[in-house]
Amino acid sequence: MAKMNNFLKKPAGIAGLTVLLVIFDQFTKYLAVLFLKDQDPFVILPGVFELHYLENRGAAFGMMQGQQTFFLIIGILVFAGVIYLFRHMSEEPKFWPIRLIAIAILAGAWGNMLDRIRLAYVVDFFYFKLIDFPIFNVADIYVSVATVVLILLVLFYYKDEDLNHILKNRKKKESKS
Repeated sequence: MAKMNNFLKKPAGIAGLTVLLVIFDQFTKYLAVLFLKDQDPFVILPGVFELHYLENRGAAFGMMQGQQTFFLIIGILVFAGVIYLFRHMSEEPKFWPIRLIAIAILAGAWGNMLDRIRLAYVVDFFYFKLIDFPIFNVADIYVSVATVVLILLVLFYYKDEDLNHILKNRKKKESKS
């Protein structure tokens, strides 16, 4: 745990893991374009799960179609928020999961933002047909799983005093001023 925390405290570790996750997301989208575009869905479990190519010009569940500027602004705000968090976050090992969650959210936002800038849409391809869940991609998984894990950590792992210490370094820096 200490090694993971040390890795996630260093700018090179943060940037490296973020870039690695974005590259994986972009690679899966490349494969989706290569093998799924203009094809019938690739059925993995009949009636349950399939790979189905979709060009999503909106946000989650197809909302806000064509709002590219809005999504770019959101991506920039996510980046700024994560940078702020890392600059001011307590370096205690107990908070390495929060660092990992922030990296996953950042990688997810960047993965989809790259699609929007490059293509004017996001490539989606995972489809749970059984529940007719909206089609999604790896970047969406990063954000969704990170958010669920964050909620679970806040509810069941961190205590109130832990949450007060997350931005401990900010409080120390402000008191020095």
